[in-house]
Parts: sequence; structure tokens; C-alpha cells
Amino acid sequence: MFLKKNNEGSIIQLSKCIEECDAIIIGAGSGLSTAAGLTYAGERFEKYFSDFIKKYHLRDMYSAGFYSYESLEEHWAYWSRHIYYNRYINSPKDTYQKLLELVKDKDYFVLTTNVDHQFQRAGFDSKRLFYTQGDYGLWQCSVPCHQETYDNEEIVREMIEKQKDMKVHTELVPRCPHCHAPLTMNLRCDNTFVQDEGWYQAYNRYEDFLRRHENCKVLYLELGVGGNTPAIIKYPFWKYTSQNKNAIYACINYEDISCPIEINKRSLLIKGDIDQVINNLLKEGK
Repeated sequence: MFLKKNNEGSIIQLSKCIEECDAIIIGAGSGLSTAAGLTYAGERFEKYFSDFIKKYHLRDMYSAGFYSYESLEEHWAYWSRHIYYNRYINSPKDTYQKLLELVKDKDYFVLTTNVDHQFQRAGFDSKRLFYTQGDYGLWQCSVPCHQETYDNEEIVREMIEKQKDMKVHTELVPRCPHCHAPLTMNLRCDNTFVQDEGWYQAYNRYEDFLRRHENCKVLYLELGVGGNTPAIIKYPFWKYTSQNKNAIYACINYEDISCPIEINKRSLLIKGDIDQVINNLLKEGK
């Protein structure tokens, strides 16, 4: 692996790449939402889940999502808040909106492992998005007995409004309309994950975008991708850049900013806060 350090020249180079490229493929991980203020621990976690923290000594929203609560009523009291505060409100910072401003005039596509819907909330074209790992706004059968998903906004808002003593009303516990098993989150955590029709449509649009631009001047822009699922974004971006001599790979992250030596000369690695880097790119592009 080869490592470059962040510097002013990298911002200038990346701004030039954005201006001159034929297409931009954004690969977004959890670090992008963290940069936008959607943090899962600390003050924000304590603000919305102080009662759960006091009872169960929970440390963060991520681990709390896997906790075995005493009942489905309590489970959905936790999860309705988790969904609402990470899916149905805007992020504390306008990072996603600024990212759209940066790429809106380009031929772009977004591949993301994030499930918080912030790209849509910021105004990105939904036909240019592929959410590979699910969506906080969708439920599925926990079995699953069929390959469909269900929008949850209306019920989640009712759960938030009516929950009491860390429980939702029993009649609000969501169940499969086919087999009556409990519904669960449409999040990829095991082999029960449902890839519905919308998932496959987005997948096909992404594959088509890759095919149409495979020999073009493509900027593979990786934002906040960690080491949990590198096979979804990071490794493919390296491969595509290696296969296309006209492509550029750019990575912006606080920590993991490496690339293979084979694409070193066509890579820009910027270590820093994504929100601030986007600010700098917007200033540079004016």
C-alpha cells in the first residue's frame, strides 16, 4: 500500500478532477454521515436515549440496536427513536447538501452502505442512488416469508408520539401481513435480508452506469468508508480505477486513506474532516 498525506495541493487537484471528469461515482460510508453530525455515541445518544442508557447501560446507538430488550414493545420503543432521529430528520450539518452542490452539474451516481436516507433528504436524484445495505425507512418480514418491504414512517411517528415508560402500545408492534411473524428492520446483518424490487432496480441502474462509463474519465470518489465492508465500495473502486487508465481514485477519510501501488499515480488521498474538505472544494471551485 502507498499512503499520501493531505495538503493544499490535493484539494486543488481534486477540484480540477471534478471539473474535468466525464462522470463521478461517489462511494459513501458511515464516515460521511458522522461528518454531517449523525453521531451514534456521546451527547446525541444521551439526548435521545437517556432512559435506555440508565436502564441497560448502553454505550452507543449501534450496539443498542442489537440489544435483547424485555419485550417487542420495548424493542420498538428503542427502534422507533433510532429510526426517527437517524432517518426522518435532517442531519445536524448540511454536509450532504454541500456535496450535492459540488456534483450537481456532473453525471454522477452514488453507491452507499449508509441506511439513513440523507442523500434523498439533501435532494440527490433517487434514480442515481444505490443503497446496498437497506434503509431505516423500510421493514421486512423477520422470517422472511416473502421478498417485500414496507414503508414505516407513519407507524414510527405514531410510536414516537404514543410510547410511554420505554414501551410502545402492543397494537403498534409491526407484524407481517402474510405470516404474522414480527416485522424487522430491512438492514443487511445476516442472510435474511430482503432485496426487494426497488433494490434490484437500483442495482441494475448502477451496473448500467458502470458499463456506460467504463472507459471514460471517471472520478471514483470514496467518502468515509471504513474497514467493515471494503468489498462493497473500496475494493471495487480500486479495481475499476486499475482497469480504466482514464480513471482517478480519490479518498477522503479521517483514518483509512490507503490505495494499492498500482493506482498510486492516479489517486488522491486526503486525510481530514469530510465536511471541511467539501467546504474547501466548493471554495476552490468558485
